[in-house]
Amino acid sequence: MGFIRDSIHGDLELTPYELRILDTKEMQRLRRIKQLGFTNLIYPGANHTRFEHSIGTMYLAGKLGNNLKLNEDTIELLRTTALLHDIGHAPFSHVSERVLKTKHEEISKQIIKNSTITDIIKEKFTTKEIIKTLSGQTSYGQIISGELDVDRMDYLKRDSHYTGVAYGVIDIERLMYTLELTDNNLTLKPKGVQAAESTLLARYFMYPSVYQHHTTRIVNSMFRVCLKTLLEENIIKEKELTYFDEVELIHTAQQTPGTPQQIINDIQDRKLYKKAKTLNISELENPEKTLNTPQSEIEKIQIEIAEKMKIKPKEIILDLPEVPTLKEMSINVTTKQELQPLSKISNIVNTLRQTQYNNTELALYTSKQNKEKIQNKIELTDYFQ
Repeated sequence: MGFIRDSIHGDLELTPYELRILDTKEMQRLRRIKQLGFTNLIYPGANHTRFEHSIGTMYLAGKLGNNLKLNEDTIELLRTTALLHDIGHAPFSHVSERVLKTKHEEISKQIIKNSTITDIIKEKFTTKEIIKTLSGQTSYGQIISGELDVDRMDYLKRDSHYTGVAYGVIDIERLMYTLELTDNNLTLKPKGVQAAESTLLARYFMYPSVYQHHTTRIVNSMFRVCLKTLLEENIIKEKELTYFDEVELIHTAQQTPGTPQQIINDIQDRKLYKKAKTLNISELENPEKTLNTPQSEIEKIQIEIAEKMKIKPKEIILDLPEVPTLKEMSINVTTKQELQPLSKISNIVNTLRQTQYNNTELALYTSKQNKEKIQNKIELTDYFQ
């Protein structure tokens, strides 16, 4: 047995089998992948990594498995899957993912099936068992990937702790105690409704405060231009990002003259683009349609604006916001009469549903020099209705 001291959950016990997985190069790479990407430019303490989040998620998966009185083999399967759930993340995690063709979940499955970690997994489980659990395709898989999963519990508490933003504080103990398996589905006891509501509120407020903070969005948008250029110019290939860490990717950008070098240096020196124009999504006739505008269409609009303003296309960034899906709304609550979705029981949930676009802005970013020129001549309503 081994112990790891976690800043959120305290002393965590790992089996020799889990320690061997932890010591693989695939897992160790996660030490060099920050959980919140460039958010430390806004919240200096946000330097926690996917590595510690994976260990925390493993601990919560085991704890919930014990609370649900699952057998030892199933709990071990849950802990293993939780440990591996983020193994496919590219450097800067979700920031990079919007540029890439393959989602991190698919990369995780590939690593589980074909890497140095595969032989260790096969000592106890099949890779198919791990992948099905990772995808939430089994009743206990919902513990890892579901409406109220341990992944979300850990990252909300961890992100709140390291950013110093109190909105993400949630009552994990209460959630753990009030979740149960009903007809092979993870459900919530009535006494857990308030804990679920607080989790929803935590995510709702963490988005504008941390995940979609206006400066975070600017930095992330700039970096995506940098990464997209590296990929387009074949400086790096998408498959290589499975093995890259953030230091390697930054170094590659710094050694690539032109857009990558300029942008990564500006980010590191905090010479950031400015917000030139915004458009509140709630003012549009069909907010959801706008949020699902294809990236190819966004790029066409960027080029059109750049040509109109006689600015290089890469000096204009049109950024669609990310809106939390709030899947917790659909978890079933075990009332005396029947199973009912949380959204039918909770007035708070219904209010969140009605107001989810209120603080959501489509934004146009550019350099400080171009900001005034654009502000007076561009209206985003000309491109979005």
